[in-house]
Amino acid sequence: MDLFEPMESKHRALAAPLAVRMRPRRLVEFVGQEEFIGEGMLLWRMLEADRLTSLIFYGPPGTGKTTLAYVIANQTSAVFVPTHAASIGVNEIRKIIKAAQDRLAAEGQRTVLFLDEIHRFTRNQQDVLLDDVENGVVILIGATTENPYFSVNSALVSRSTIFEFKPLGKKDIIKIMQSVLEDGERGLGRFKVKITEEALDYIAIMSDGDARRAITALEVGVLSQMRKEQGDGKSDKASDMKELLFDKELAVESIQQKALVSDASGDNHYDLASALQKSMRGSDPDATVYWLARLIVGGEDPRFIARRIAICAAEDVGNADPMATVLAAAAVQISEFVGLPEAQLPLAQAAIYVACAPKSNRSAAAVWQASKDVREGRTAPVPDHLKDDHYASAKKLGRGTGYQYPHNFAQGFVPQEYIPAEFARQYYQPSDRGMEKQMAAYLEKLKEYCQKEKKGRK
Repeated sequence: MDLFEPMESKHRALAAPLAVRMRPRRLVEFVGQEEFIGEGMLLWRMLEADRLTSLIFYGPPGTGKTTLAYVIANQTSAVFVPTHAASIGVNEIRKIIKAAQDRLAAEGQRTVLFLDEIHRFTRNQQDVLLDDVENGVVILIGATTENPYFSVNSALVSRSTIFEFKPLGKKDIIKIMQSVLEDGERGLGRFKVKITEEALDYIAIMSDGDARRAITALEVGVLSQMRKEQGDGKSDKASDMKELLFDKELAVESIQQKALVSDASGDNHYDLASALQKSMRGSDPDATVYWLARLIVGGEDPRFIARRIAICAAEDVGNADPMATVLAAAAVQISEFVGLPEAQLPLAQAAIYVACAPKSNRSAAAVWQASKDVREGRTAPVPDHLKDDHYASAKKLGRGTGYQYPHNFAQGFVPQEYIPAEFARQYYQPSDRGMEKQMAAYLEKLKEYCQKEKKGRK
């Protein structure tokens, strides 16, 4: 044994970031995710019975995925092997699996393989784990910020229990910060910190559900304040220092601005876009402009946002207010022309207009049903009188013969067949909202006119 190993381990522990040093060591210390790790819940029962199966932890950074894996390591009788997908290859995985097989055969002891950022593994690398995960030689715990149903081999997903981690609530973040400030062994308790409620609230809000960011802000604030005290020529021993005041001003200086990134290939990108579109459809302008701001501040391409607004205008407003589509089209063009930050103005105008406009998806429903009929049924032939006759000899083929030009009639309308009778059905059924109500009335008027003309011919 290396005589210096205990000392090196101690130094490594002291050099670790505060968020790492403060990781809970027991399940009862873990904060958040009560829906699956609370007492009596599924994962709690698995650990209590020491009957762990392969798991995939999925969620945003700082919500406890890696922390919970290490808590599990302390509570399970299996051997715990932590590793990172970005720093390990197929050969190393095979060595871990071989050691796990030998351990199980010789001692009857199972192995927990914790694979952080499992989404960084290629499909081939993930395939190496399949047989041994299925046979129980290795209990896999994978952690990922990406949706595992998209980023992890479906065979691995089917052999694992998925736990989705949610951003921590404000109360959870404050509870974690208070434990950090009270812990004199691993935390900041030795510095005698007096923190104001305003400072706690500010950090809890600005950390945005990420415990790591909150703890780092505390560490930065306390250490910077301590150095200020030392600069006055006072003792550098924590025990000799007076009480440190951690107020909101210090909190503002200690935590970085929110990093709201809209990942163009991740869940967040599509979830925010979905929330924007559903808020417009739901006629909530305030929610609409909030989700719009989330996308803009997160750095989303304004063209992508404009396209979403245009789609919603056509699909969910349609002919109830055709001006919505016009404004959406203008927003697409102006956003392309001016770019951000000015593009946020036409985007907001169009999105709020769509949210406040009367809603009808009857145009969309009409084309969806017609497309379904085209794909699944017989194809209707074009009647001869509707066929193109703008070429020589068209009349010889009967093209366009018998077509009646509506503008030659007083109503600007004349009854004639536009689709063979056997294929005719009502696809467009206008609503009684907005402009569509007027369209419905006009169509009803034409229908009555047709019926009168038919009776007159009899």
